Amino acid sequence: MASIMRPTVALLLIALSLAGCTSFWQAMSGTTRRGVSSSLVEYLYPGGEEPPPYNESVPQLNIPLRVGLAFVPSTNQANVPVLSEAVKSELLEKVRGQFLDRDYINEIEIIPDTYLRTGTGFTGLEQISRIYNLDVMALVSYDQVVTSEDTTASFLYWTIIGAYVIEGSKNDVQTFVDTAVFDIPTRRLLFRAPGLDKFRSKSTLVGAAEELRESRTAGFSGAMTIMTENLSVELDKFELRIKEDPTVAQVTPREGYSGGGAVSVYLLLLLGAAGLIRFMRPVRCCC
Repeated sequence: MASIMRPTVALLLIALSLAGCTSFWQAMSGTTRRGVSSSLVEYLYPGGEEPPPYNESVPQLNIPLRVGLAFVPSTNQANVPVLSEAVKSELLEKVRGQFLDRDYINEIEIIPDTYLRTGTGFTGLEQISRIYNLDVMALVSYDQVVTSEDTTASFLYWTIIGAYVIEGSKNDVQTFVDTAVFDIPTRRLLFRAPGLDKFRSKSTLVGAAEELRESRTAGFSGAMTIMTENLSVELDKFELRIKEDPTVAQVTPREGYSGGGAVSVYLLLLLGAAGLIRFMRPVRCCC
């Protein structure tokens, strides 16, 4: 009788322990939301400052331009850093590489956000512009929300055979980035471009942290790629607006500049038209 009871008791204990583990993990399961963000408005107007009245001054863009490119630092100290400085630099470097071939851009300087932390608002931007000798500044703000959903089945299997086999979490990562380009002397917004990425991943319980970190980095990379494409489109539109409306910005070449910027395009058109007119003039014959 005792020999029969032993395996029965053992099975009962195992069942109770499994039930206990399952109940525990089911209680821990559910949906959690977390996120990181940086606010352009809070950075430019800290402490609830009111934006100044609209500046009617026309930006004077001296080409080729020197452009600063930086992430807006997070103003929420509770946010856990997601992107290392190395990853931020890598993402910004990809953006930089897409615009260096434009002949009216002289240089694009990647500014570490530590420089932006030393001073906020346009006063801080003006200090950075003096250090790097910049004409305009492109600021990248971001907002990333992660929704993690833990599945009950995965917890059941985790208690029996381990989490290396069964997927334990579903992560939905939505990342929004927005790049705003400002003329530093007039503090006017020249143009902006957004980028939105939605990324879904699954992970085991034992690799959940690493999988989530990779998913969040991938979300930023995807959003930055889309933003860069939109930024190129918006830059082309900005060039057209300059040609159609002189109050948008005045473009003048620096001394020694002979590139193909907006001014040069106009000159080429004028010269071409003049040459065509001259060529079409009737030739008087001397008879």
